[in-house]
Amino acid sequence: MKIDEIENGYVLDHISAGMGMKVYYALGLDKLSCQVAIIQNAKSVKLGTKDIIKINELIDLDFDVLGFIDSGITVNRIENSVASKKKLNMPQRIKGIAKCSNPRCITNVEDNVPYEFVLTDNKGTYRCLYCETKVNRL
Repeated sequence: MKIDEIENGYVLDHISAGMGMKVYYALGLDKLSCQVAIIQNAKSVKLGTKDIIKINELIDLDFDVLGFIDSGITVNRIENSVASKKKLNMPQRIKGIAKCSNPRCITNVEDNVPYEFVLTDNKGTYRCLYCETKVNRL
């Protein structure tokens, strides 16, 4: 398998195996016209297996979405063939990424109330801002 080098773009590395497609859709990469390569179940010394996404264009990435899905992802930004790495953190708040599972939550009852979750501990637990229901990560 050969995937060309990237002169300008991103390599999202160390994605937990099986999460590559979730990252792909959560970032809206399916709506882009540039080249995007998804490598699933690549061998990894650190993780055993991992997914990798290569984007052949410099676009605006939502680092909060990435940090919410998997804070272990490494973002390699490549500009003029020079790479710089960014380590992700779990965002303190997320908005509009996931839905509250509580059917009685105001976000599921009222129109125009955005889904919003707050990080409640260092283990990655997010709870609904309105009803405090724990959200399942993507």
